[in-house]
Amino acid sequence: MRPSFEVADVLRSGLGAYERQRPLSEQQRKATNAIMNCRTAMLGGHVDACASCGLLAISYNSCRNRACPKCQWAAQARWVRQRERELLNTRYFHVVFTVPHALNALFLSNDVKLYNLLFRCAWEALDQLARQPRWLGAQPGMLAVLHTWGQKLDFHPHVHCIVPGGGVAPDGSWVPAKNGFFLPVAVLSVLFRGKLLAALKKLYGEGSLSFFGSAQPFEDKRTFMALMDQLYRSKWVVYAKAPMCGPEQVIRYLGRYTHRIAISNRRILNIADDKVTFAYKDRRDNNQNKTITLDTAEFIRRFLLHVPPHGFHKIRHFGLVAIRNRKSKLASAQAQLGTVAMGQNPAQEVPFEEVPFTVRPPCQACGANNWACVEILPAKVFRATMGHQSARPPPTGAFPRNEPPMTA
Repeated sequence: MRPSFEVADVLRSGLGAYERQRPLSEQQRKATNAIMNCRTAMLGGHVDACASCGLLAISYNSCRNRACPKCQWAAQARWVRQRERELLNTRYFHVVFTVPHALNALFLSNDVKLYNLLFRCAWEALDQLARQPRWLGAQPGMLAVLHTWGQKLDFHPHVHCIVPGGGVAPDGSWVPAKNGFFLPVAVLSVLFRGKLLAALKKLYGEGSLSFFGSAQPFEDKRTFMALMDQLYRSKWVVYAKAPMCGPEQVIRYLGRYTHRIAISNRRILNIADDKVTFAYKDRRDNNQNKTITLDTAEFIRRFLLHVPPHGFHKIRHFGLVAIRNRKSKLASAQAQLGTVAMGQNPAQEVPFEEVPFTVRPPCQACGANNWACVEILPAKVFRATMGHQSARPPPTGAFPRNEPPMTA
């Protein structure tokens, strides 16, 4: 069932007024235009016919933008199919690295540079600790996913890491985690904090940081160093969830975290009177389900904070699961653990066509699921009749055989 409200509806109603107050970056403009036009006549489409009853159904094309809440399923499905080839027959751990809110201004002014730093320091801390004989004495692996949001769409950069419960020793043998315990998160947190703050100080000394908006005060050296001292004394949050029982559960985790965007359409409950109401989980109140109402402009501002920079890779692989190690260390570990996940070579990729971008539900008239494309509808056909208007498609997207689709 299609959601009653969408991010696209919020943008259509309030983006014009928002732009008069705040300029959009090129990437934000591309994302908002794509989201508003996604699966509408403005992008063209095609007509499918049910082979059983003859019903015709129109499908509008997707925008495939990474920030679009409607375009992540196919990319996620294809990516998860690829990762299935790399699973190990062992327990996995979910580790999360977060940074204090005091660093938000610097991250917003240096997004790509500091996101890269966040990935690097998280991996270096985990790798350094795991290689110590006291804990594991082996090279671990880590799949990391960057998220920049909290439940209220506030800015909250952190990385979710899926880590196999073990590693590869220098002699190539597999070393399992001891008694289901991987690494001490208290030690990991201190090590991560030290690495990231040392790297920040180095960037500042090299003059490599930018200071815009609320980050401007930190351009002064005394103010910057005072911030560093404050952060060295504060407790950073690195936590690990209970170990996952096996590869099947890992796949569910991968699907949940990898291609998620800041907010799904189903969380938007109402759009009225220049306000947006959406649902969220209050992490500080035992994950209670609550609602929050924001002005449309504030909702758009928060949403645009999480449009990924152009070309930025928000999913990364390290150590044992890094691309360069898949045919060697990863394949060896899979053989030692008694199975190669899904019976496939870990280096094998899933063909692009194996997971389609759209999957039509069964025919609403007869229940069959046997569709064939009978006509392509170029976008110019719709634009010629609709001008530049872009409205949501009909809820069903279907019409009877005696009402043929629009043709050129």
